[in-house]
Amino acid sequence: MNNSIQRIESEVRSYCRAFPTVFTSAEGSTLHAEDGRTYTDFFAGAGSLNYGHNHPALKERLLEYISRSGITHGLDMATEAKVQFLDAFEEHVLVPRDLKYKVMFPGPTGTNSVEAAIKLARKFTGRPDVIAFTNAFHGMTLGSLALTGNMSKRAGAGLPLGNVTRMPFDGFHGPDVDTIAIVDDYLSDPSSGIDPPAAFIIETVQGEGGVNVATSQWLRRLSKLAREHGVLLIVDDIQMGCGRTGSFFSFEDAGLQPDMVCLSKSISGFGLPFALTLIRPELDVWSPGEHNGTFRGHNLAFVTATTALEEFWCDDELTNDVIEKSLLVDARFRGWADRFGGRTSGRGFVYGVAFDDHDLAGAATQIAFENGLIVETAGAHDEVLKFLAPLNIGEAQLLEGLDILDLAVTTAASQSVSTRQENGTNGKQMSGAVIASLRKQMEVPL
Repeated sequence: MNNSIQRIESEVRSYCRAFPTVFTSAEGSTLHAEDGRTYTDFFAGAGSLNYGHNHPALKERLLEYISRSGITHGLDMATEAKVQFLDAFEEHVLVPRDLKYKVMFPGPTGTNSVEAAIKLARKFTGRPDVIAFTNAFHGMTLGSLALTGNMSKRAGAGLPLGNVTRMPFDGFHGPDVDTIAIVDDYLSDPSSGIDPPAAFIIETVQGEGGVNVATSQWLRRLSKLAREHGVLLIVDDIQMGCGRTGSFFSFEDAGLQPDMVCLSKSISGFGLPFALTLIRPELDVWSPGEHNGTFRGHNLAFVTATTALEEFWCDDELTNDVIEKSLLVDARFRGWADRFGGRTSGRGFVYGVAFDDHDLAGAATQIAFENGLIVETAGAHDEVLKFLAPLNIGEAQLLEGLDILDLAVTTAASQSVSTRQENGTNGKQMSGAVIASLRKQMEVPL
């Protein structure tokens, strides 16, 4: 790792520890490091690069805008770039789905979008509490952190995180427990001690929480329950939106029309900071300037976001391609769960395998990195190996990356933690001979 990183950067850094190299350039699904090595990207900026690194059409439009001195910063003033984005978002996203949302620019990141949504829900309903779900992740600022389930993340707040009630996500108590009925019981019983909340906030697929997938039936029942109890429904689509599950919004297959939707990460299409909060018009009771921020009008992100909508969302080509390629990913992940013990889950281009051996996923990611693949873990114990590649990765590169991951999982599973420490193979590059040998040993076809 670069000396200046270790000398100057805060100890809070994480990804540069997991991937200890200095990256210099990237295109598509490939990253280049200063030592000349290349890496296939199965991480996609934690879902911020759904269309890959430096997509040519987006880059060209951005460079053209900068070269003619287009507005870079404008608070929430009207700019050409802002108008063009709003028109494109309406044309390519809202109108085809018959969605009638007002668009709020809350600030540049996902947690800004969540903070705005829960603040507005509380303002509109006059209720202080929000119901969030087990294993949820909604952000790292105090309001969003209160909604987040992870104990270590919450502990960083240094103070009590209140006005949130935690309820069980779909499947949290196992497949035989009806968690919607549990929520209903609490809200229907005036002696339960649970006050009517302002909102439910939900991820349809909990990415950071372990790739936990809510069924369409569960989501529809939650939406119905919200209406019955006068509760607003907020869908946090920050990581799962913009095509990650196939459709533009992750809730489309369930037929939902949430009261509010949080978007960020890949909405800019280029990895630029950008977030939206979509609001049903009758909920838009803000006074001018009541919620604001310096960087809620990031015009460079408007430019790339508009281009991404025009490039990828004028038809169903990307959605169909994601669904088709997801079958290749699904087969591999199911194979690893069967061979090494665990469970797999996912939708579209987000997949996870939760290994029974909680050390296996972390060991596999280290071995994969040393062999040219970037992939991360998720889940309460980092026991989930998580796939999050760019949506437009070519099939050949996808299969090559899955081959590397297959070898990494196989290698990690064949070694005990103590053996890896003793012989130094944990995180060491596999030689061509070892790779060839492992390929020969594998019973399951790649």
